[in-house]
Amino acid sequence: MGQYFENDENLAHEDLRISFELLGEKYLLKSDSGVFSKDGLDDGSRLLLETIAKTDLGNEILDLGCGVGPLGLILAHLDPSRHVVLADVNDRALECCRQNAAALGVSEQVEIVHSDVYLNIDKKFSTIVTNPPIRAGKKVTYAMYAGAVDHLLEGGKLILVIRKKQGAESAEAYLKTLFPKVERLAQKKGFRVLSAHA
Repeated sequence: MGQYFENDENLAHEDLRISFELLGEKYLLKSDSGVFSKDGLDDGSRLLLETIAKTDLGNEILDLGCGVGPLGLILAHLDPSRHVVLADVNDRALECCRQNAAALGVSEQVEIVHSDVYLNIDKKFSTIVTNPPIRAGKKVTYAMYAGAVDHLLEGGKLILVIRKKQGAESAEAYLKTLFPKVERLAQKKGFRVLSAHA
């Protein structure tokens, strides 16, 4: 069976919908088999959005490993001044992301890019957000953290959510070797939201 961080063309499609309420608004997003958290908004993404969605993230945002797009699309939806690049290696997730952008009315604000980590990302951002693909392994997730250094504008930040039992302590320690300032913005249900400042 394919993983959400791979492209498995042989996997049968499912026409799924994710319905949830967040920050007083209701959302309905298209999903499919073979994508991350295909049946709903995961707890980590919810905590990340609740923590940062209405804060100042600047106008240039990258959602790295975007899946079907809940992080980046909702950030765009909540502030029309934001331009969001959503990147993932999973083509199926990106197709859902395109449809979700249209349904949310944010297609003009977003750019959806197929990219293996930063391979097809050639600009800098005020904020990079990610709910990193832990199952892809440290080689991938740590490349996401390290690559952020060269893809952030001066004063920009990398904001991520990670579960304590899935390596939050070691990830936080690694971030401190890359960035001058790392802080915990929130903690709930075993998840931590970390912010690393360039």
